[in-house]
Amino acid sequence: MPDNNSILEKLNGLESRYEEVSTLITDPDVIADQQRYVKLTKEYKGLGDIMNARKRYINCLNSIQEAKDILANESDPDLKEMAREELQTNEELQPKIEEEIKMALVPKDPEDGKNVQMEIRAGAGGDEAALFAGDLFAMYKRYCDSKGWSLSVTSVSEGAVGGYKEIDFAVSGDNVYGTLKYESGVHRVQRVPATETQGRMHTSAATVAVLPEADKFEVNINEGDIKWDTFRSSGAGGQNVNKVESGVRLRYPWKNPNTGEVEEILIECTETRDQPKNKERALSRLRTFIYDREHQKYIDDIANRRKTLVSTGDRSAKIRTYNFPQGRVTDHRIGFTTHDLQGFLGGNIQEMIDALTVAENAERMKENEL
Repeated sequence: MPDNNSILEKLNGLESRYEEVSTLITDPDVIADQQRYVKLTKEYKGLGDIMNARKRYINCLNSIQEAKDILANESDPDLKEMAREELQTNEELQPKIEEEIKMALVPKDPEDGKNVQMEIRAGAGGDEAALFAGDLFAMYKRYCDSKGWSLSVTSVSEGAVGGYKEIDFAVSGDNVYGTLKYESGVHRVQRVPATETQGRMHTSAATVAVLPEADKFEVNINEGDIKWDTFRSSGAGGQNVNKVESGVRLRYPWKNPNTGEVEEILIECTETRDQPKNKERALSRLRTFIYDREHQKYIDDIANRRKTLVSTGDRSAKIRTYNFPQGRVTDHRIGFTTHDLQGFLGGNIQEMIDALTVAENAERMKENEL
């Protein structure tokens, strides 16, 4: 059973990590480090599910082996009959458990659990494109309602005859980005517009962008790397000035995330006569300085992602076509078609999302050589 063994080998490798994590999450130092603790408890839960599947898988393989032994070596017809049933049951079960394990071993995108910011923009096609952007918004709104997610509109620019030139909204709930991320791209519609007197079919487009909501941005400063000096504050005379070194100076080697280069940040603080207070102020100034510099990169990253998600609304990078005369919706990435166009625009998009999820997971399994 070379294939199963490779699955078992992968699982056996994870067993020691499971033991390690289960010890770590009882360690007071880990529990005190909130961020690390949350991360490890998530990992523990995920590994626990995989270990549970491993147990069932081993039982299943053992049952198959036992049943084969009985069939080969026993003469009692009743025993053989039981073994035959046992064998059939477990041979049917084996590929199901293997599939479940393979899915569980695909690394999840850490962004999947996040809430999202969505943008819909009318592309090529004028008024008709704005009307279609309105249809798409209504479709997502109904879908979010059906999932019990909350949707709030953040900005709107309405079309001349209805719909939207552009609409931005936030969606929050459970696993929102993991579900809606496949909606990013150009959506194309083919229909006879209500605005068209001649009854000719038009093609127009709208672009959808789905961005994972930013985490609260954190600045990590390794305090061990700070070099402190104290110096005497020069001030307008008085008893205290020359005797006490209340001025503080800190030097911190900051690694610029954009260039990877390390530059030294120098901050001096002489505001108070109390050295610990000055230290505190210098630290808070360092934090703000780094926040400004790194947060900019963070905002640029999101802007770049936005550029890659939303093309110009031109018809070329289309992910999906909504064809009214034929009543069908086709996703071009996976060649999936549904003939329930009205239901789909009514928010019934789960089947499409499931098909996209399965296709992506299959890709990721290939990458992980499972």
